[in-house]
Amino acid sequence: MAGRFKRRHTLGIVAAVLIVGALAGSVALRASKKAQDAPGAPPTLEFAAADVAFVEPRSLTRWLPLSGTLQPVDQTTVKAKVSGEIRQVTVREGEAVKAGQVIARFDTADLEAKLTDRIGALEASRAQLALAEKTRAQNQLLLKQKFISQTAYDASESNLSVTQGTLKSNEAQTQLARNALRDAVVAAPLTGTVAKRHVQPGEKVPFDAPLITIVDLARMELQAMVPANDIPELRVGMTVDLAIDGFGDRRFTGTIDRINPTTEAGTRAIIVFIRIPNPDSELRGGMFGTGKVTLAAGDPVPTLPAIAVRTEAGQNFVWAIESGKLTRRIVTVGRRDDTAGRVEIKTNLPKDIPILAAPFDNLKAGAPALVRASISTKSARTT
Repeated sequence: MAGRFKRRHTLGIVAAVLIVGALAGSVALRASKKAQDAPGAPPTLEFAAADVAFVEPRSLTRWLPLSGTLQPVDQTTVKAKVSGEIRQVTVREGEAVKAGQVIARFDTADLEAKLTDRIGALEASRAQLALAEKTRAQNQLLLKQKFISQTAYDASESNLSVTQGTLKSNEAQTQLARNALRDAVVAAPLTGTVAKRHVQPGEKVPFDAPLITIVDLARMELQAMVPANDIPELRVGMTVDLAIDGFGDRRFTGTIDRINPTTEAGTRAIIVFIRIPNPDSELRGGMFGTGKVTLAAGDPVPTLPAIAVRTEAGQNFVWAIESGKLTRRIVTVGRRDDTAGRVEIKTNLPKDIPILAAPFDNLKAGAPALVRASISTKSARTT
């Protein structure tokens, strides 16, 4: 009987020990879970090698931005070569014209009358010249026979000279009258499109008044103001990639055609003329264009992938992994190479510091972080 009591007592002690152990394990598990959930112990972020980049020296392709207004290479404003009343204007804005086509006519009544008057004066001068020549010839014979004096002969010689001068003057006046009558019919000096009609039928216009403006849209040029410091890197014949307002994402290719030899007054900029083919006449004068010209690559500079540089509140910064933690570093950027997708970093960053080069969100400075060559499918990217 005493043996049974001892066995029961032993079993009770063992059971009590097991219960106490179980309770202790439960308490320890809860404490461990609380320690893991505590805000002071964040999880370690793991990044793949492909998610980071390092500062590398690269020669960036350099671009010089250009912008300006389009203008036709060939354009003209036809002006009146005579004064008078406009009888007819045969074209309107937007109409196509060809070189030599009649675009306006003046009333020619006064011009025709003036030409008739000049022709009459010319014929009279010719008759007077014939008479003066005949008189001189007769006086020359009389002088040889000593029937007249030298003075009388000299008078006839002088009269002949005056008559010859009068004839030349009348011939010139007659030619001017003919030119005026011819200029009363106005023809287009070039093939193009009417941009502006300055007069209407019935108006009286003075000499040199503007009549019609014609532009040739087949060849356009963009006039861009370029700082004088950048001019030495430009050459005639360089290709320019252009975007024209109103054409969306469509791109146009231009060529540097001319570079002004002097700066514009009041500025330190020089006008560069960029020739743009326009065979379909889609581009019009006055349109605004922006573009860029590729310059020679410079010396290698420290660079990072453009995606690694973030901007917030006007500041550029990168996320770096230093001493096992995320750090936010403010950086100053320079030139960008959109083709290579890299940007110059002017701030001195150590070349051995990993820089995050992927679009991660909700990152916090000081968070534990590490880079592994390969990681599990569990993503380190937070959303």
